[in-house]
Amino acid sequence: MVGPQASTQCPNWNLAMNATGNPHTFAAMRRNWAKSEVLRPRLYSIAHLLSGSGANAVIMAVSTMIAARTLGPQAYGILALVLTIGRLSERLLRFESWQPLIKFAAEPDVERDPARMSELMLYGLLLDIGSALLSAGLTIVAGYVLAPVIHLSASDMPLVAIYAVAIALNIRGMPTAALRLNGQFRTLAYVQLLASLMRLGFATIALVLGLDLLAFVIIWTLAQVIDSTLFLVLGLRSLKQTDIPSPLRASVRGLGTKFPGFMGFAWSTNVSSTLRTLTQEADTLLVSAFAGSNAAGFYHIAKRIAKVAQQVGSMVQAVLYPDMAKMWARAQFAAFRKMVGRVQLALASVGVIILGTVWVFGDLLIKFAFGNDFADAYPLLMTQLIAVVLIMHSAPSRSALLAMHKPGFVLITAIISTILFFAVTLLSLPRFGAIGANYGHIAFAGFTAIAMDIAWWRGSRAAIPVPNDAALPG
Repeated sequence: MVGPQASTQCPNWNLAMNATGNPHTFAAMRRNWAKSEVLRPRLYSIAHLLSGSGANAVIMAVSTMIAARTLGPQAYGILALVLTIGRLSERLLRFESWQPLIKFAAEPDVERDPARMSELMLYGLLLDIGSALLSAGLTIVAGYVLAPVIHLSASDMPLVAIYAVAIALNIRGMPTAALRLNGQFRTLAYVQLLASLMRLGFATIALVLGLDLLAFVIIWTLAQVIDSTLFLVLGLRSLKQTDIPSPLRASVRGLGTKFPGFMGFAWSTNVSSTLRTLTQEADTLLVSAFAGSNAAGFYHIAKRIAKVAQQVGSMVQAVLYPDMAKMWARAQFAAFRKMVGRVQLALASVGVIILGTVWVFGDLLIKFAFGNDFADAYPLLMTQLIAVVLIMHSAPSRSALLAMHKPGFVLITAIISTILFFAVTLLSLPRFGAIGANYGHIAFAGFTAIAMDIAWWRGSRAAIPVPNDAALPG
């Protein structure tokens, strides 16, 4: 259904209107909110994810602070490089299988058939397992190849091999899809806290005992293994709760034939995600190559703090992407467009508030938490946050384009943005030092935001022959 009727298919997004077309009083709007069956539960889900992710980010920041204070700039820089090699290898090969899983699960013939849903989940699980094992192997190889360039010594290679165990067991795509499809955002929000609390506890013990770098690598590895295992168990349990047979008992025969286009969609989303995460991880290695491991440590601390803000965008995307896919599939174009626009505005506003707060208090926070030796992380944090605000704004548009069946455009945008990132970064690093990598991030995020905004807006407008937004004032 298109045109004016499309906006009435999702009435709970509408503000109350009186006979003259003007909004009702605040009290009437609040009553309308209380009756909402669409917006209110989604905001509750977002609130759970943000509270869980916020708490997790704080715990991670404290763990990072303990590691930095215990190890000092040089050893902490080595820890940051070991973690970065593993994460970079993983993101080069890992498929974000939850995206095609959610997309194909929204198809009516799959959604209504538990057996087909089980087979679809098996498809994603096999993809997760294969890419995780390949990523672990690449982690070890990359460690040996990159060591001379990023100032790691031969004695650091066992640390890379230890962390590769965590990469091999990091199965997340299928469990993420299962939990999101079942609406278990509270579980998604808080499950990661257990591993983070364990990491924090062991890091505190290491601080008290004055343990070395090896102990911290083992702590980080163990925490991630526990987190991944728990995540997989909860994902399988979520499928059982929705009467979907366990994918472990589904047949592997003919999965490609049963779900044509799955791998094509997976490849396109994987490449675009890989390009973005490549810039997020390779930047630390570039900083180390040009400015040394100490600068890489400062840069890594700034990224860890900035990630708190970036998670806001990713969590909102996690909640709203399934609904966007369903809205577009059901031709609810007006509701779709207004959901994306309003969420973008909200995220951009939150990002600006975070940026202003850090501008005022960030320098004092870093010196208090990490010590004066890490004061150089403050300008890195500020420039990193500018890029994060742009990425937060563009997160809903990326989900919108995937829901609109335009993964190709997302991929092309990611390729151009990545080329722009490396061009700006490689030109800036020799001249400006570590902050040059953040200039590259700003260029990447700015181009991504502009290109995706134009694409999703034009595409959604074209899908409505007779636009009529009067029912939902902007």
